[in-house]
Amino acid sequence: MLDVCLLGTGGMMPLPGRWLTALLVRHKGRMILIDCGEGTQIPLKMTKWGFKAIDAILFTHYHADHIAGLPGLLLTLANSGKEEPLTLMGPPGLKRIVEGLTVISPELPYALRLFELSDLESTEVCIDNLKIKSLPVEHTLPCLSYSIELNRQGSFKVERALELGIPLNYWNSLQHGLTLTLENKIITPEMVLGEPRQGIKVCYCTDTRPTEDLVKFIGNSDLFICEGMYGHENDSNKAGQKKHMTYSEAGLLAKRGNVTELWLTHYSPSLTNPEDFIDSVRTIFPNAKAAKDLDTKSLNYKNQQ
Repeated sequence: MLDVCLLGTGGMMPLPGRWLTALLVRHKGRMILIDCGEGTQIPLKMTKWGFKAIDAILFTHYHADHIAGLPGLLLTLANSGKEEPLTLMGPPGLKRIVEGLTVISPELPYALRLFELSDLESTEVCIDNLKIKSLPVEHTLPCLSYSIELNRQGSFKVERALELGIPLNYWNSLQHGLTLTLENKIITPEMVLGEPRQGIKVCYCTDTRPTEDLVKFIGNSDLFICEGMYGHENDSNKAGQKKHMTYSEAGLLAKRGNVTELWLTHYSPSLTNPEDFIDSVRTIFPNAKAAKDLDTKSLNYKNQQ
């Protein structure tokens, strides 16, 4: 199971009642944060999920509304008693940006591990058994979209285990990926597991124009969280110039990517009531909503068999 919480839905600046866009993902008590605009630690505290269990922060890009909250959050993590290393990932330039921002948050009680990801090709890493993929997208400076996937192994084949003569007390170990040696015979998990089953996939995409690469990247996501900077189609030219998206462009991406559910976020400050334009999306992709701050969802495997 994956728990997701959209901490804020604003773009450019925090507003009364609307925090800046950031996403929190939780799996088995450990957490990953995507983006950290100013004030992010406030909605983070409102979730009551805690701070110490944040293992990584992923940055889409280095505009202030996506990273200016980092120094404050680093200090909040320190005050929470965090001592384990914190991983920071983002496009090239991360080291320079973090060095500048941490001038006001020195002497942290935990190490910062920095990983700069390519802005020319997709990359893949693994954190807390979650597969994280990044994709370069089209914005006014290097920017990445992210997918977080929880893979699911194949079902345990009891009949195969019996055929191999594996004692019952070893079955759980094989299900957890351990290789065994029984009577000088090596038994691997693959020998008693079926084909991998459908897992869980969440995609986060903001500050970009829609691209063909994104269609494949978000493909078959259980939840697609996408910017809706502009609700009105009259703003399509502005969206093109500023390298953002309209509601309908986000809806078309969701449709073409065959995603299950679409949440719009990263609204322009001038978009005072995002719900007013939701019909322009739902005519293209019905299972869409104008997300609100602190919207939360638990995602489970679709097929429990």
